[in-house]
Amino acid sequence: MTQVPSLYPIRLYGDPVLRRKARPLKHTDTLTVPGYGSQSLREVANTMLETMFEARGVGLAAPQVGLGVRMFVAVEYDDNEEENEGQETELKSKVLRDFVMLNPKVTVIDKKKDRAETEGCLSIPDVYEEGVPRARAVRVDYTDLDGNPQTVEAEDYLARVFQHENDHLNGKLFLDYLPQDVLNDHRAALLSMQRQAKLNLERLAQQARQQQPDGHRDKRL
Repeated sequence: MTQVPSLYPIRLYGDPVLRRKARPLKHTDTLTVPGYGSQSLREVANTMLETMFEARGVGLAAPQVGLGVRMFVAVEYDDNEEENEGQETELKSKVLRDFVMLNPKVTVIDKKKDRAETEGCLSIPDVYEEGVPRARAVRVDYTDLDGNPQTVEAEDYLARVFQHENDHLNGKLFLDYLPQDVLNDHRAALLSMQRQAKLNLERLAQQARQQQPDGHRDKRL
């Protein structure tokens, strides 16, 4: 029986999928998040949004749930300062716009860099740093879930969100922009995440073996 998830596990720093360049996709594609059955793109996008809300986030890219495809979800809240306060229902009530972007193309429209915002990542929990340079304004051309081309312009914080999520589709993390001495401050936490990511992958592999028909399972004495 196909398992229908309400939330997806978020892949952690150290998981190889976070370092791979994602492939383009079509709005008619069906996808299989590792550990679950096939779902429509819309079902995957909806579950990604729910996962993002549960994790108190502003964006989530497909590689962060184990999918190597060029898609991310994001939201604009009415008060960025309060996005981490309250319960999940309250967080949803602050949403001004939500986005599901397929095959996004980010174009810088204001080259001036902003380094002042603190940035974090759902795949690198509890690590937050200033100094990540992001263009102050961007345009994103993308396809929506109905296959229609869309364009949105964003500046400041929302522009940062789009750039951060688009980096995920190219195997890049916000830590890559930071100097080594800053990374050294988080060394213990990052090593712990790498160990947990390995355990999570081993658990997924075991789950996949258990779901195979008996005739296809490895037979070992």
